[in-house]
Amino acid sequence: MTIKEVCETHDITPDTLRYYERVGVIPTVNRTKGGIRDYSEEDVKWVENAICMRNAGVPVEMLIEYVKLFQEGDATLMARRDLLAEAREDVQAQLDKFQATLDRLNYKISRYEEALRTGVLSWNEETYKK
Repeated sequence: MTIKEVCETHDITPDTLRYYERVGVIPTVNRTKGGIRDYSEEDVKWVENAICMRNAGVPVEMLIEYVKLFQEGDATLMARRDLLAEAREDVQAQLDKFQATLDRLNYKISRYEEALRTGVLSWNEETYKK
């Protein structure tokens, strides 16, 4: 695949894709004799991984370290697992924050829906009054 095809398929910019390769978020991509990047299925999987992890808020530095460890081989299995476990903890913390926000929104919406039915806005929980 060309850089254009990868970018269109995954809704990212060529600059982002080049940056990911330059800093090591994805391994180096093979090039044609003319110097044009030629993304293999394996390369695209790395791109998908990078996009997924970045969308989840995983820091670029952590992804760079993961790719570096992967390239070092099976002797780094534990280190890679530990790195992913750390990323999972960070993502879970974000999810917990989002869940708390969602709970607050759901509560507030329910109180407004009740007020629309009854004509009285009341709050049952002190935490959510504002």
